[in-house]
Amino acid sequence: MMHRLGLAARTAQISGPAAGTQEIAVNGIAAVCDPLGGLYLPDARTLVVSDLHLEKGAAFARRGMMLPPYDTIATLKILAAVITRYDPAFVISLGDNFHDRKGSEHLPENLRALIADMARGREWIWINGNHDPDGTVDLPGGSMDELAHGGLVFRHEPRAGLVTPGVRGEIAGHLHPAATVRRREKSVRRPCFATDGQRLVMPAFGVLAGGLDLGHRAMHGLFDRDRLVAHLLGRERIYSVRYLSLIG
Repeated sequence: MMHRLGLAARTAQISGPAAGTQEIAVNGIAAVCDPLGGLYLPDARTLVVSDLHLEKGAAFARRGMMLPPYDTIATLKILAAVITRYDPAFVISLGDNFHDRKGSEHLPENLRALIADMARGREWIWINGNHDPDGTVDLPGGSMDELAHGGLVFRHEPRAGLVTPGVRGEIAGHLHPAATVRRREKSVRRPCFATDGQRLVMPAFGVLAGGLDLGHRAMHGLFDRDRLVAHLLGRERIYSVRYLSLIG
């Protein structure tokens, strides 16, 4: 969480589409893991983000728990930076776009305008998540439960063993994968892209979103662990580590 908050203050330090990125393939489709937390599919000119959890602070406030009210603008600042970097034709946000059902309805007008500016001239798809199953209110783009696009299926929750006709590769979110590595005698935990080459689970993009370790039981059955690689979000670049080499 603190790593994501730090990103909001230093997005300008990472410049150029190749800076610190990692090129991979999912179901044979070329993809680029970006240290800001987005996945870019160059052949389809598509940017994928997941679990923005916009208006999380506002959602907690509605329940009487006060958090600093700056999470949405911080997350959108990072999103604007990654959109500027790749200039995608399509943007797919993989669910839990808002932290609760009321988030998009009560989004302040200045933040609504910021999203509209980012979406101008692009096709924007909001995948419905478990936090926001009803879609978005008065925002550009369309809402749907899942999307087949560019040889891949995009959904919020990964589904082990589920076959979509004509599509084998899956890009999903929901689980907020994170991994721990040892570096210079210290343990470092970071959000990560988790993929075995057939399925990829995205890191949470929202600055207040937590993480779930790849060894957690919720991850069981999703990946071929012999082929699983964690692409960790570093402060300046992606660090790729095989699952079998991770700790924690």
